[in-house]
Amino acid sequence: MKRKSKHVLPTRYVLMIMTGICVAVMLLSFTLNISGGPLNTVAGYVFIPMQEGINTVGLWMTDKADNLKKLSEVMAENQELREQVDKLTSELTTVTLEQYELENLREMYDLDKKYPSYEKVAANVIGKTGGNWFSSFTIDKGSDDGIEVDMNVIAGSGLVGIVTDVGPNYATVTTIINDMSKVGGMVTTTSDNLIVSGSLQNMNENMVIDFSNLNDSDDEVQVGDPIVTSYISDQYQQGILIGYIRTIEMDSNNLTKSGTITPAVDFEHIEEVLVILTKKQKAE
Repeated sequence: MKRKSKHVLPTRYVLMIMTGICVAVMLLSFTLNISGGPLNTVAGYVFIPMQEGINTVGLWMTDKADNLKKLSEVMAENQELREQVDKLTSELTTVTLEQYELENLREMYDLDKKYPSYEKVAANVIGKTGGNWFSSFTIDKGSDDGIEVDMNVIAGSGLVGIVTDVGPNYATVTTIINDMSKVGGMVTTTSDNLIVSGSLQNMNENMVIDFSNLNDSDDEVQVGDPIVTSYISDQYQQGILIGYIRTIEMDSNNLTKSGTITPAVDFEHIEEVLVILTKKQKAE
């Protein structure tokens, strides 16, 4: 068996020797300024490809650096644009809220002017019972502000309900859609009296409340007629709008009529109310 030679140079040394030779040839070529000949030929085969490779790598690195710079600039611009969008969104939200508050104030002002003979105090809703409807809620004004039990409460376009409990800085309002509510009403077109009853079930199903005991022997009352609080009511001031007749039918006794009323107030969204500080004078 033939034995391997022990004098083989490691690869790294061979590479170092070849690199040294190439460098020497390059130096000789530039120092002696030899044009043509084997040295230039060797230089052409060895150094030109190396130079081209270095140039290619350099261009690639330059492109990558430019791309990174552009990416950084784009990210900075995106951040600036994002901050501008956030600022504009915040300003738009503020303007929207201010517009909403202005509309609420205008609505309260119009309502106040609608019933000029009653002294009133404005209050904000701070709590309500469960469910979608404001059948009972709490306001942020109380006895310290002159509010008492049985005072009428209005909002939107008409009657909300009545104060049923009072503390120094709060009051509870029970609304006309509450199942326990009864209001003496009157048809404005005929002055006929009736009884308005709250009904959460009807509010859930058709957004209406009930009325009954209407005497309309001449069939003058029509769908759409306004209903206001009656002068004979023992708790509510006269002439406050309750709503509009939606349905009407003859009772089984053939003497009175009953039906439903669409409330004038949006009982799903109540934020501010006016409390009438004058209570109805009860007959003795």
